[in-house]
Amino acid sequence: MSSARTFAIGDIHGCAQALSKILKQIDPQPADTIVTLGDYVNRGPETRGVIEQLRALRDRCQLVTLLGNHDEVLLDILDGRVESLRLMRAGGQQTIDSYRPGGSFADIPSEHIAFLRACRLHFETETHLFAHGCYDPNRPLAETDGTTLLWQRLEPPYPAPHYSGKRAVVGHTAQRNYQVLDLGHVLCIDTGCCYGGALTAIDVATNELMQARQED
Repeated sequence: MSSARTFAIGDIHGCAQALSKILKQIDPQPADTIVTLGDYVNRGPETRGVIEQLRALRDRCQLVTLLGNHDEVLLDILDGRVESLRLMRAGGQQTIDSYRPGGSFADIPSEHIAFLRACRLHFETETHLFAHGCYDPNRPLAETDGTTLLWQRLEPPYPAPHYSGKRAVVGHTAQRNYQVLDLGHVLCIDTGCCYGGALTAIDVATNELMQARQED
C-alpha cells in the first residue's frame, strides 16, 4: 500500500463477527490509522471478541480507540461511581455473558479493563474531528466537556460546522434506517449493527463506505 489511509469505524456494541468482516474489507496496513468511535460493550453478544480483536489490531496499524458512553458507564460501575443496574438496562448482561454466562463484572479480564481505560475522548487530524457523541462548534475538542463528547446525540437542531473547518465524524446516534447520516460538515456512522443494521467504516479521504452485518 503506497499511501497511508484513515478509517473510522462506528459503534460496534459486541458485534465481533461484523467487526471481523469490516477489518477484512479494510485490510489494515502498518501506516493506516483506524479510529474506532467507541461503544465496544453491551447489546451485542461478543464484547469479549470485540476487545480481543481490537487489542490484536494494535499490532497491524495505528489504532485510535475512542471511549463511548456505554464503555464509560462500565468503568464507572467498576470504580463504584454508579450502580450496575444502569448498565444492565442497556444490554450489560450480554457483556458479562460474553466472558462467562451468568457471571459477574469480576469475570472481565484486567487487560480488557485496561483497554477501556486507555481509550481517548476525542481525536483529530488535519482535516477531520472524531468523537463518539458530538462536538461543540465553537470549542476545540480538548476544551469540550465529556457530556458533549460522549452523550450528546446528533439530532435537530444540528450543530453548526466546527469553527476549525474540519469535518466531524461521530457515532452514538443510531440511524434507524441503517444509512449514514451525512450533513456535509458532520457524518454519523452509527448504522445500528446491534439492532440488525450494519457496522459501518469509512475512508475519510475518499468517503468510501464499507459495511458488514453481524449475522450474514
